[in-house]
Amino acid sequence: MMVSVQSTGALERRMEVAVPASRIEKEVDERLKTVSRTARLKGFRPGKAPLKVIRQQFGSQIHREVVSELLQSSFAEAVTERKLNPAGGPRIEPISVGEGEDLKYTAIFEVFPEVTVKGLESISLERPVASVTDEDVDAMIESLRKQRPNWKAATRGSRTGDRVTIDFAGTVDGAAFDGGQGQDIAITLGEGRMLPEFEAGLIGRDPDSKASISVRFPDDYHSKALAGKTAQFDVTVKKVEEPELPPLDEEFCAAYGVSEGGIAKLREEVGDNMRRELEQNIRVRMKSQVLDKLVAANPVELPAALVETQVRDMQIDTARRMGVRDASQIPAREPFIDPARRRVALGLLINEIIKTEKIELDRAKVTSRLEEIVATYKDPQEALRLYRENREAMQQVEMLVLEDQVVDWLLGRVKTTDEPTNFKAVMNFGN
Repeated sequence: MMVSVQSTGALERRMEVAVPASRIEKEVDERLKTVSRTARLKGFRPGKAPLKVIRQQFGSQIHREVVSELLQSSFAEAVTERKLNPAGGPRIEPISVGEGEDLKYTAIFEVFPEVTVKGLESISLERPVASVTDEDVDAMIESLRKQRPNWKAATRGSRTGDRVTIDFAGTVDGAAFDGGQGQDIAITLGEGRMLPEFEAGLIGRDPDSKASISVRFPDDYHSKALAGKTAQFDVTVKKVEEPELPPLDEEFCAAYGVSEGGIAKLREEVGDNMRRELEQNIRVRMKSQVLDKLVAANPVELPAALVETQVRDMQIDTARRMGVRDASQIPAREPFIDPARRRVALGLLINEIIKTEKIELDRAKVTSRLEEIVATYKDPQEALRLYRENREAMQQVEMLVLEDQVVDWLLGRVKTTDEPTNFKAVMNFGN
């Protein structure tokens, strides 16, 4: 097999491959002999047709099959022979594929870049240092109270924070539309569940009052039939209720899973949870910092094929989370290009660190991560079993753990300065 390689770009390679006709014919002959043992042809007993007849009947088809398979296998042989590491599938341009001829083709593909991790000594990070105080726990419990208010009837006009119960009927150009009607709909003003113009039209309304509210749907509204159009809503305000914070009693504690120990036990559990969240948040910040600076310190030539694959994966994942099923509605690719480039660059750098530093997957950390994940499920043991039986899911968990191990390795080699702060600033709580 003849192979020649030409560099046509930083990572692009143009490889010409020639497979001798004798190799093709040998494979074709072997397959024809196999076919002849079972072939049923008119005028011959099964398996008794002459090889010449078998060749006339099946030769062209088998030749095409052999050529198709050799295009793949010979490419794999060629890149191994030339010690090339393709970053994606090749674009094949046939030159000669006829019967009796050498198989000749050109394969155009990208290779993985050579990656060397450097500059770690110049990376400097700021680590937030904070603790959870009694005042922080007080503020969190107050926030929990606000999340479970008791509602009491108000006789005044509605205002932000109130809950109004309404009936409404909307029309566009005098005609009703799907989703434009509702009865006994409870809306907490200020939560942003409804369009801003609609909520604004409910401010100042008295109980048992009627209103007419004009609302223009945004140009990018999810319903194309309503996008950019103006609707008129006839609204009946049936109730206006104001929030009243619940007392800190056993009932309140039970609502958050504390059946014994009262408010003291609730404060203890809330504080423990706040400390866990604070630790996780600081970890996420440090990870983000060190990975961003790793990429900045190590520019890498990126294979376009890998970036494009990552962009496509991100588009599909976003569409899935948005509930999009129509392929024509998949998000545009442009917003994903920079994040995709970062992911590809990080992947190359992390893989290089794993290889050069011989970092091996810590199975104990995999088990710990799995336990954290399944703890949120209704039946953790069943969830754990399903995870362990799903190889793809396990690989994702293992990749996350291995990435964390690399982050730990990096954090042990860069300069870190403690930055005193507080819980509210780190967690953006109460802002």
